[in-house]
Amino acid sequence: MAGPPTVSALRPATDVDGVFACTRKDRLVSRAGTPYLALELRDRTGAVQARVFRDADLIAGRFERGELVRVAGRVERFRDELQIEVRAIARARDGEADPAAFLPSTYRDMEELDGFLEHFAREVYEPGLRALLAELVGDAELRAAWRRAPCTRAGHHAYLGGLLEHTVAVAQLAQETCQLHVRLDSDLLIAAALVHDLGKTREFTYGAEFGISEEGRLLGHVQIGARMIEERAARIPQLSDERRIALLHCVLSHHGPDSAPGRRFGSAEALALARVNALDASVKGALEHGLHP
Repeated sequence: MAGPPTVSALRPATDVDGVFACTRKDRLVSRAGTPYLALELRDRTGAVQARVFRDADLIAGRFERGELVRVAGRVERFRDELQIEVRAIARARDGEADPAAFLPSTYRDMEELDGFLEHFAREVYEPGLRALLAELVGDAELRAAWRRAPCTRAGHHAYLGGLLEHTVAVAQLAQETCQLHVRLDSDLLIAAALVHDLGKTREFTYGAEFGISEEGRLLGHVQIGARMIEERAARIPQLSDERRIALLHCVLSHHGPDSAPGRRFGSAEALALARVNALDASVKGALEHGLHP
């Protein structure tokens, strides 16, 4: 095959040698009683089944499910589906391939989403909150993580760029809610919408699939985000303790009253954020995965 092979380009009776994401790895036993490995290999273009029949137990120790693997084998047709009969497979070397190339990605224009993020940050006029957002939006490393992260591993917006897409949607819903209910503190609500999932920039790992970082596993994105806000707020002298606490309350309770301190919302803005966050997440989830009872 010319160039790096992709799943969509595989054809029967051809050899393949390339890097794929291993998303399934099962040790099975044939009717003859010999072990073999049943694999699923994936890239952005699709997935293909693969089998290792020779030295299965020995080869199984060379890689794990969820890793990028280099595969050499031959594509055959089995029961009207393509399958790779693997001759050799092992964990890909560090730097051999970018994990992001094997993960699903948003169809939205990332530059456009970035522009919306900056636009909504400019819609916050209170000096303290505006300076905090400028500190966050102006951090190149954080912005790269914001663009890269999914929103979930398997739920709504479960793809690269999903976090930024969701953040912009929640900010837009927050702004429109403020236009309908003019007594809401628009600076607080829009700022909270922009930072409510900030911790997700440090919650995930990127391999053959989305994983959870140790920080994400032990703290969760809500607590990570609150810590990030506290760290940045300490650099903003014009952000008062009262406004910092009001912002943190919105972030800590954005999953609903049961997640709020005291199991109740402390402000109308916190309630509004929880509702618009749930609206975008649930509608997107329904569109992607269907309605569930």
